[in-house]
Amino acid sequence: MKKTGFWILLAMLSLSCEKDPEVGYEALPNLNERVLAGGETTVFLTSSNAFSTPAANLSGSDLNKHLDGDLQFESVFVSAPSEINGGVGPIFNNSSCVACHPKDGRSAFPSNINQISGFFLRTSLPGQAEMGGPRPVPNFGKQLQNQAIFGYEAEVQFAVSYIQRPEIFGDGTKVMLQKPVYGIAESYIPFPEGALLSPRLAPPVFGLGLLEAIPAFYILSNEDVNDSDGDGISGKANYVHDPISNTVALGRFGWKANTATILEQCAGAYLEDMGITSPIFPTETGMGQSNGNDGMGDDPEIALEVVDEVAFYCKTLGVPAARNLNEAAVQRGSQLFESIQCAKCHIPKMITEYNPIQVLSNQVFYPYTDMLLHDMGEDMADNRPDFLANGREWKTRPLWGIGLTQIVNGHTHFLHDGRAKNITEAILWHGGEATTSKEAFKNLTAEERSDLLAFINAL
Repeated sequence: MKKTGFWILLAMLSLSCEKDPEVGYEALPNLNERVLAGGETTVFLTSSNAFSTPAANLSGSDLNKHLDGDLQFESVFVSAPSEINGGVGPIFNNSSCVACHPKDGRSAFPSNINQISGFFLRTSLPGQAEMGGPRPVPNFGKQLQNQAIFGYEAEVQFAVSYIQRPEIFGDGTKVMLQKPVYGIAESYIPFPEGALLSPRLAPPVFGLGLLEAIPAFYILSNEDVNDSDGDGISGKANYVHDPISNTVALGRFGWKANTATILEQCAGAYLEDMGITSPIFPTETGMGQSNGNDGMGDDPEIALEVVDEVAFYCKTLGVPAARNLNEAAVQRGSQLFESIQCAKCHIPKMITEYNPIQVLSNQVFYPYTDMLLHDMGEDMADNRPDFLANGREWKTRPLWGIGLTQIVNGHTHFLHDGRAKNITEAILWHGGEATTSKEAFKNLTAEERSDLLAFINAL
């Protein structure tokens, strides 16, 4: 959108929120500034490419690097010794970044849980490893690979069954939820009893650079581990081992905030998801396993420059603008979002500090997350610890762009494993610290629920 058009839009929004002195109407919250969900990186697309557009403020040289990263993000890897994109596997979950993050968005839960998709299972033994992270399962590691190249055997085949669980709204409306229960159907050697399983579905990748650039003190200012204010919400930071700097760092990325940087996240995805080694993680995923050592001696299989280009791409994708913020239903929904305490964890506003990528520096943006861990209750629990995150805790997911998921990715499968088939179900799965908000949502009228969903879909 041109700047002139944007300022006209702001003027119209401002007029719609003025107080009417004759009827004493109190203005609803002014949402004008939240249009720019990504600050100056915001893009104004509402098409299927809404998550795949470069940040609006990229310079020419940065745009070139972004496009180089885009090419790497879409590259499909094949088995060694191919000279072009060789090295996938021998065991893996998928063969490209974009296959897990279609159109830079959210994977759908697969109709066949063992087909190649953006779904996988993390695993570990109870307790902690030397650096405080999850304990790898001998001969299986920390992520289960259900695919293998020709001549090799996948580690496992996944299994899933469902438990029906009803939820009833205050007005009598009934929603039937399906709780998935995951297991192992087959394994190349016996899978250890007592090993923990945790499902994952690949999330969107836009806006990650802004999240990485939030000052640590800004995130920690919302931490309340002991619930000192008595509101029932006790956000907690995760502190993790950063293998790049070999230090303890604030966790920011992953479903349990178990990764400190986007560079590590990308290198980890190459290794665990695709079986591609890099200078950051130079050892094959299945090294030492009877089904996972290719013996090629070609590690690392990609250069650090490639990982850096992909990380830069993820950092500099534009954030889609919020939409329809002048509509009365959306504005009423924003009030409900505050009043039932959704905004206690899904904090609307964040800031960035100086960043080496200039376009990310000193931005005010609206991701709707506190970047902290929260106890989400027994129904959401995976019972698998990850650094300081316990088996009931998950990081607050950003809500920006959520209303475009159907347009971009053709589905509305939400939460860490896609169990929620729409936003309503996602809210109903909330428990633990979010129980009060969930119960308040259930007791809204049908019109109020519609308004709240209109607001969330506008983000």
